[in-house]
Amino acid sequence: MKAIILAAGEAAHLSPFSETRPISMIGVAGRTMLDNTFALLKSAGINDIFIVVGHKKDKLIERLQQQDHNGLNLHYVEQKRKLGIGHAVMQVKNKISPGEYFLLLYGDTLTAENIFSKVQQSFHSFKCPVASICLPPSNQMFGNVFLNARMEITKIVEKPKGNNLGNYVLSGVFILPASFFKLLESSGKSMEKALKKVVAEEGLRASMWEDEWLDVVHPWEILTVNKMIMDSWQESSIAKTATLEANVTLQGIVRIEAGAIIKSGAVLEGPCCIGEGSYIGNNSLIRSYTSVGKKCSVGSGVELKNCVVMDNSQIGRLSFVGDSVLGENVDMGAGCMTVNRTVDWKPISVKNGKRPMETGMTKLGAFLGDGVVVGAGNTLQPGTVVAPGKILPACYSVTQK
Repeated sequence: MKAIILAAGEAAHLSPFSETRPISMIGVAGRTMLDNTFALLKSAGINDIFIVVGHKKDKLIERLQQQDHNGLNLHYVEQKRKLGIGHAVMQVKNKISPGEYFLLLYGDTLTAENIFSKVQQSFHSFKCPVASICLPPSNQMFGNVFLNARMEITKIVEKPKGNNLGNYVLSGVFILPASFFKLLESSGKSMEKALKKVVAEEGLRASMWEDEWLDVVHPWEILTVNKMIMDSWQESSIAKTATLEANVTLQGIVRIEAGAIIKSGAVLEGPCCIGEGSYIGNNSLIRSYTSVGKKCSVGSGVELKNCVVMDNSQIGRLSFVGDSVLGENVDMGAGCMTVNRTVDWKPISVKNGKRPMETGMTKLGAFLGDGVVVGAGNTLQPGTVVAPGKILPACYSVTQK
């Protein structure tokens, strides 16, 4: 069975990270979201994968061409115009043979366990189109589904308003027949209308997904996904070429990749991961749910707590980064601090665009886009968002004047 991954969307709500990369290329738990999807597809026995690309496609393709994908056959199909999900699916029409079924998945959803194997099991049981469904914390932002006693989907309501809410939502994974493309064309390339036609004509069965699932919509949800994946780890791994000096303390499940250097006195509290070729300075504290990407540099005496630091970033000595996400090539000077709570412990809002968004979280730090430079001695307020390439001058208490 072939898989189609929709990875063309821009997702403005995920700024500042979606401005410089496709959503699926955001780093979590030591690898990109797309890498995590590849691993699950491979485990489910699916090797032929078509990726619909669009927003920042060159970055996605260049990164994937540099990697070894363990036998996966990757193909790229471009959606040149931003005309919606149904239009993106239509780009792969000629890749699916008549009578063939295909696996369709959204590139911005993530699970730690293998949702694709579960959908395949349901497909082989029902012998008809299948849609994965789940119970999210909130179902107002997703396609709600209604079921009968035979696990048949009877109604789909896209992003319902008021009290017209179903118990379950579409989790962004489907097994559909090649005839679905005709339904898309006759529905004006509307994914919602085409799925409703499947429900009315051939029937659409539900595959219940009961493990954790997340559609990454807001930047702070990167931390949620990072934790979700790390919680699924069963064992530690330390590459043979990694260097751990004397008096390094490892607690819990820790993953250290090739060429990483952990200096004397450092403490790593799992689950956490240190990427290939990264440097962790003397007496640093890497706390639980911290992901340090490839070729990063963490200075001496730094504390990292529940944060995602993407590739090629550096953090100066005696800094604290907590409950935060740092993009690629971020340069944070010495003695910087991300404040991760308010003095009265009220939930933190994030102003990411024109209006602030409530997160419901009482601990949340900063979100720094790719290429941000933070001068030494800066203190970043809870929920701060810094656009890619922004330079924050060093914060001096005494100047030459």
